[in-house]
Amino acid sequence: MNNILEVRKVVKSYGDHVALNEVSLNVPKGSIYGLLGPNGAGKTSLIRIINQITLPDSGQIILDGEPLQPKHVQHIGYLPEERGLYKSMKVGEQCLYLAQMKGLSKAEAKKQLDFWFDRFEIQGWWNKKIEELSKGMAQKIQFVVCVLHQPKLLIFDEPFSGFDPVNANIIKDEILALKAKGATIIFSTHRMESVEELCDDIALIHKSNKLIEGRLADVKKEFRTNSFEIGILTNNVEGLMYDLTQKFTVSQADFKSLNDELKLEIQLGTATSNELLHLLTQRGQVTHFVEKIPSVNDIFIKTVSK
Repeated sequence: MNNILEVRKVVKSYGDHVALNEVSLNVPKGSIYGLLGPNGAGKTSLIRIINQITLPDSGQIILDGEPLQPKHVQHIGYLPEERGLYKSMKVGEQCLYLAQMKGLSKAEAKKQLDFWFDRFEIQGWWNKKIEELSKGMAQKIQFVVCVLHQPKLLIFDEPFSGFDPVNANIIKDEILALKAKGATIIFSTHRMESVEELCDDIALIHKSNKLIEGRLADVKKEFRTNSFEIGILTNNVEGLMYDLTQKFTVSQADFKSLNDELKLEIQLGTATSNELLHLLTQRGQVTHFVEKIPSVNDIFIKTVSK
């Protein structure tokens, strides 16, 4: 797959503090790419470099096959975590102003704004000042400003911050719709459940270094432990436990169910899941049989803790 963005050995320091230590990333075209890491990991420094707010000390950024240049600002949409709208300015004139800064004509900007205001049902906000809006309402305006020039690359830093669950779902659906239309999205968040829902690829930065990068499914495969949660109804718990411990590593499990069954976590080792299932069905009624696939949250904590 072609990459829309390549980060090549980027270094950035602030005095004695190294924010990015030869970080390299590849963001595939048409993907939603999760940029993850604890506070202070270097994510914001990298995002600022991609947006040409600051420059790297060394290294290179390639956007769609070209070294990053000032002209590329028209091809990038950025939704910062710290929103930056002018509070005393009217919504409509502010959106027109920011759209024209991204290269749209006034007529094209008005056309795009009409589309988005209608889509979000905010037609009546045109003459309101930002300071008159709630935080969630202002977030919608910031989102519109980010996407209305139809950029190739969108960078969302904590896009759901300030939204209630209903509006967070609206924004999530819009992000998926933008991807379906061909946009590539870099998505930085601490909400791991959103990463699970949305992201195709992820990278994890910690203490200025990239520790993980790849397709989310492939990363999960690397962290899998070949463990299964099982629930079983049996009249002979002791016999079952004896048989299981001869071949598998067994511990107690805790999961929600409607049955009062024996709940176990079983690590396969060199055995197969078919062997485990065959043994279980001989000993009782299997009510639950699920591989424990590591969550993004599990992977994040395990990697950062190391």
